[in-house]
Amino acid sequence: MIKAKLGDRLEAWLLRGLPFLFRRQVDPNLLTVTGVVVSLVAAGCFAAGAFLAGGIVMLAGGAFDLLDGVVARFHGISTRFGAFLDSTLDRVVDMALLLGLVAFYARSGEPNHVVLAAYAMAASVLVSYAQARAELVIPSFKVGLFERGERIVILALGAMTGWMIVALWVIALGSTVTALQRFAAAYREMSLIEEQN
Repeated sequence: MIKAKLGDRLEAWLLRGLPFLFRRQVDPNLLTVTGVVVSLVAAGCFAAGAFLAGGIVMLAGGAFDLLDGVVARFHGISTRFGAFLDSTLDRVVDMALLLGLVAFYARSGEPNHVVLAAYAMAASVLVSYAQARAELVIPSFKVGLFERGERIVILALGAMTGWMIVALWVIALGSTVTALQRFAAAYREMSLIEEQN
């Protein structure tokens, strides 16, 4: 949702705000991997209970995730492998951040929060997996209100404001609703395709 509404504007802001990144050709895959490394540091901060630092570092990692695609398109060097790498490593980041929280709550002796963080992780991955599987059959499958951008922003806000449990509930519920939306949409679209064949 965020990406769909702000995608073009975000690209324009990045081009204006960070022009040095576009003067010379930078390998977008390097930006992708750098963003993952930064995000793994954020996951470590979460595991250690340093939520504010984790939220700030997490947003820095997210900035690299935005930049890789913009740089690739600007220089005309987008590749299928680059898209695969970006999508796959996004899942690594999603799981690592929430696993960091699972580790923190487990160490703190809060089993209910461990279950909540673990469920939020599973639901988040299911949202992305449902889209990936559907797109094997349906060319364009942009369904659901709660995509990765929303999850990342809410998790970062929860970390920086001290409302992490609220953020996890929002992610868990929002991801569940989005996964159900995608299941329903995939059923409708695939049924139509089978009828046409």
